[in-house]
Amino acid sequence: MKGILAIALDVDGVLTDGGIWWGPNGEEWKRFCFADVMGVSLARKAGLLVTLISGEDSPLVDRFAAKLKLDDIAKGCQDKATALRAFAERHQLPLQAICFMGDDVNDLPAFMIAGLSAAPADARPAVLAKVSFIAKNKGGNGAVRELVDAILAART
Repeated sequence: MKGILAIALDVDGVLTDGGIWWGPNGEEWKRFCFADVMGVSLARKAGLLVTLISGEDSPLVDRFAAKLKLDDIAKGCQDKATALRAFAERHQLPLQAICFMGDDVNDLPAFMIAGLSAAPADARPAVLAKVSFIAKNKGGNGAVRELVDAILAART
């Protein structure tokens, strides 16, 4: 965990519990955990770059990013490894200095190129078998905060 300069996060199943609520007029709702919001904030205050790489093209991803002042995000992303490489290039970071946290099989290619791979406790079994950090908390319930705390603790 030492040497990590950036964290890339999947959204659904990592920052949320993976559920989607639909309102009667077709609006979509997602639940975010304030422990994770604080984790992202602490990461940024400590100088870590944070990005979101989401398979969904949801305005809720934009709203979350705006709230936390994250201006380099990828939405509607079908190839997360390519998005992770592009993020690394834009910020002139080696992939070894980036942690990627995801929860499902579409995240596996990004895990393979990231310096640190991480998942919430309730990630798919195929993911849990491949990552180097497994949070005790589930997605949308403090897993991101747990990861950030571990990365920051490794710096001291």
